Amino acid sequence: MQPLVLLANPSSSGGRALKVLPRIEAVLDQRRAPFRVVRTKSLEHGVAQALAAVDAGELPVVVSGDGMLGAIGGAMAGAETPLGLVPVGRGNDLARVLGIPEQPEAAIEIVLAGHSRAIDVGEVNGKRFLGIASAGFDSEANRRANEARLMRGNLVYAYAALRTLVGWKPARFTIAIGTERTRFEGYSVVVANNSAYGGGMYVAPDAELDDGEFDLVTIAKVGKLRFLGNLPKVFKGTHVNNAEVRVVRASRIGLSASRPFAVYADGEHLTDLPADLRVIPRALRVLVPPAA
Repeated sequence: MQPLVLLANPSSSGGRALKVLPRIEAVLDQRRAPFRVVRTKSLEHGVAQALAAVDAGELPVVVSGDGMLGAIGGAMAGAETPLGLVPVGRGNDLARVLGIPEQPEAAIEIVLAGHSRAIDVGEVNGKRFLGIASAGFDSEANRRANEARLMRGNLVYAYAALRTLVGWKPARFTIAIGTERTRFEGYSVVVANNSAYGGGMYVAPDAELDDGEFDLVTIAKVGKLRFLGNLPKVFKGTHVNNAEVRVVRASRIGLSASRPFAVYADGEHLTDLPADLRVIPRALRVLVPPAA
C-alpha cells in the first residue's frame, strides 16, 4: 500500500482538521495503512509538502477545505500520483460534487479504495484552481465571508451576500472569447470548472469537471430586490433560467471591468482583474467513490 501523507490544515473551519485527525488515524491503524501527518503552516507550505510527498513516492491526502485543496491540486497538475481528500472546510464544494462525504471515516475509506478520476484544472493569471473563479459581486461577498471566521456553511455565505448587496453598485464587465468581445453592466462574472461554490450554491449547474471547458455565468443588472429574491434559486441551480443570467462555454477567457475587482477561486484571493483564464484538461487525478 502506498504510504499516505495527511496534510492537515490547523486553521480550516475553526480547527476541525485537528479535531478529526484521531478518527482518521484510527481507521488507518485498523487497516494497517502506512501514513504520516503534516500540520500545514500556510498554503505555500502545504503545496511544498505535497510535492515533496509525490517525489518520495507517497500519496498526499488534503485534510482541509477548498482553499488548500485548490492550491495543492493545482500544483500537482500533470503528476501521475492521485490526490486524496478528507473535506473539513466551510464550503467543501469540490467534495460535494465528487460525492466525497464529510464524515472523515468514510472519506478516508474512499482514499484507501484507490479509485481515481481525472479532472480539469483552471488557471487565472498563472494561478491554478479547481472550482470556480469569480469577480464582481461574488468576489466581494467571498472576501466578506472569509472575514467572518466564526460562521460555518451556508450561513456565512448568505450573510456575506446580504452585506455586499447593501452597498453594491453595478459594474461594466468586458469578456473576450477568441476574437469576440462582449460587454455588459451587472453584478458578476463566474468562470466555473466545478458546478458549486459557497457551501452548496449551484451557480453553474451544468458545469462538468472533465469536459475541457469552463461554464461562464454572467449576471446582468437588475434591481436589488429582484436579485435578492433570486438568491435562493442558486442553491437549486434554477437561477440560470432568469433573463438576466447568461451561460456560455469556453476553454479560454479574458476578463476586465470598469473598476478594480479581486478574483477569488476556491475561496481564496488569487489575483486581480484584468485576468486571463484557461482550462488545463484532465490534468489532476483525484481519489473518488466508484460512482463519482
